[in-house]
Amino acid sequence: MHEHHNLGPSNPGTVVLELGPGVGALLLNTPPELDGAEIEISPVPADGEPPAKRTHSQVRPRHTANGVKYAAVYPGLAEGEYTLWRDAHRPALGFVIEGGQVTIARWPEPAEAEVTEQPGQ
Repeated sequence: MHEHHNLGPSNPGTVVLELGPGVGALLLNTPPELDGAEIEISPVPADGEPPAKRTHSQVRPRHTANGVKYAAVYPGLAEGEYTLWRDAHRPALGFVIEGGQVTIARWPEPAEAEVTEQPGQ
């Protein structure tokens, strides 16, 4: 995840997605605390292939008739398996993009802290 300046909220009708055969999109709903964060995404490489190049999208407030929601939009994704990244090394979520469709996902809660054994236990 990268932190960058906030582009501000989007208004109704400001996100246009081109969907079709072999091309879909992802709408990632997030908690408000991620406003302004840039969350990386990458295709899952085929066996034996090097890691795929990552791209990112910024979380922004989305004003709807039901109030404000926070989301990142990833347009123009080739169909296939993808990973969203919590940081440079830890995956947060895996999902599949299907051509002609918008996949809707929710950012997972933070991973539970690992319990480490204390010396002398």
